[in-house]
Amino acid sequence: MSHQKVRDVMSDAVVRIQGGTPFKEIAHLLLEYDITAVPVVDAEDRPVGVVSEADLLHKMWGRQEGDAGEPGVESRPEKAWATDAAGLMTSPALCAAEDWSVVDAARVMARHGIKRLLVVDGAGRLRGVVSRSDLLRVFVREDRAIRTEIVEDVLVRTLGEAPSTVEVTVMHGHVRLSGQLSSPATVQELEELCRNVDGVVDVEFRVVPDSRSDGPTSSG
Repeated sequence: MSHQKVRDVMSDAVVRIQGGTPFKEIAHLLLEYDITAVPVVDAEDRPVGVVSEADLLHKMWGRQEGDAGEPGVESRPEKAWATDAAGLMTSPALCAAEDWSVVDAARVMARHGIKRLLVVDGAGRLRGVVSRSDLLRVFVREDRAIRTEIVEDVLVRTLGEAPSTVEVTVMHGHVRLSGQLSSPATVQELEELCRNVDGVVDVEFRVVPDSRSDGPTSSG
């Protein structure tokens, strides 16, 4: 049982530029592809930075210290003088490994307050980009697939229960469990395992643990 990987949800069609790409070409690319930022890569396709709309708009905000820019964006007057990606980019670029779980990627995005991460392979080469909306795909997973994973991976493989021991129903990501555990597993263990299944929104259960367990008899 494991979460989906970043490689499973990322977009692999990534527009990229190099440090010498001129200002106007970057602006054209952002407008043409309807994107808000573009990665800057070196000669070996390794990300070295990112140029965003905000980076370009420093040209408009002015070239003097203290000039007002976008609210919440640090004033960087030196970018107003930049004419290519190397001078405009924000560096280093925050990246995710393609074998990260979607949970790992979500945590990094939340910690840094960003909307997307560049995705790299084991050699550090750019392979894709993953956005918040990509990560949200786990919550549109079919209820049938969620139920199958809970029965086969959680109950049978992990806890050693027979499929008929606990009744599992899933509706719109809400999991309901009822029955009696025959293994020493506690109700808390069962809940945690179910919540770790991709697509689960909530868990409600009426499960009585085995007499060998010290856990509570019901919850939800």
